[in-house]
Amino acid sequence: MGPRSAGRPRTGAGDAEEAMLTVGEVHTSLLQHSTALAQEQSAEVLSLVEGEVVLTSRRPSLYAVSPDVRTGVDCWLPSARKRQLRGVGAVVTRAIVTGGRIVQASSVIQVVAGERRRPWSHYLANPGVLETVGKLDAADLSAGFLRGNNADVLNLEAITGRVLDGVQMSDLLDRHPPLRAARTRLRWTAQVDPQRDVSAVVTVDSPTLRTVELVVGPQDVPAAVAGLCEDLALHDWLLTMLSSLVEAAVTRPASGQEHIERLRPVLEHLLHLWLPGARVHPRLRPVWDRLEQVPGFSRQWKSSVNWIRDQISVNNMALLRDLADRVAVRQPCGR
Repeated sequence: MGPRSAGRPRTGAGDAEEAMLTVGEVHTSLLQHSTALAQEQSAEVLSLVEGEVVLTSRRPSLYAVSPDVRTGVDCWLPSARKRQLRGVGAVVTRAIVTGGRIVQASSVIQVVAGERRRPWSHYLANPGVLETVGKLDAADLSAGFLRGNNADVLNLEAITGRVLDGVQMSDLLDRHPPLRAARTRLRWTAQVDPQRDVSAVVTVDSPTLRTVELVVGPQDVPAAVAGLCEDLALHDWLLTMLSSLVEAAVTRPASGQEHIERLRPVLEHLLHLWLPGARVHPRLRPVWDRLEQVPGFSRQWKSSVNWIRDQISVNNMALLRDLADRVAVRQPCGR
């Protein structure tokens, strides 16, 4: 696939040295459709901005990305210390369909220090950049964004959710997915620190919310960082969905066949989409390498998949034995 569309965050002339913080949010869900979309169908579903192109790729799996949707904001910014700091800019959000099955919406905005309110034309000319009207404290804003839930400050959850809802409401979708799975959210911040290696702290805040605190270098552009977080969110959703299905299978009373019918769609529709780091910029792949060590995303995924396969195999063998017994009983006695 080609590079991100031109609307993705960039700093204006003279701002690059001040851009110390980027924040974003990714929502991930199962596409509300009974079958996987063909690449052309994915492109049609993601045509969110008239006259702009949907980017597509077929390797290593089907992948389609919408044009950027821009949302102007003029609001108070999150603050762990309850400071009142105003920010103005244009959030950029894009929607993604992976494998014709999984849909994501991803919002990102780069925060830079400003001094005064400028005309809207200035902010619209720099989509993906938010300028503060006052002194920026990056650490305070980052902590407030990750841990706060105030509705009266910068609300990327609402912006991101609105774009994802728009995709799910497409007339091309039949609203009959092969299984039920909750929507998950991944909220992230990336602070620039040229003295430290790239790192990430991932926190499970609730069954459907993850927060990620990243430290990146000045050469790690927001587009690449957002791409890493989209990849993390995709695979976290897959693992969360699989874990919840396995938990339900071992804790809820039901026949073996009923459990198998709930588990089988995972193998049929989603198994091939587990490709961690496949689209992540090489400089940021060490983040995935560390997550593969602790907590070991791929180990957890493979363990759950193997358990499901074993359950299906045992159930199939039991069905075959039962069928053989019934056939034996019906055989006429030999003469």
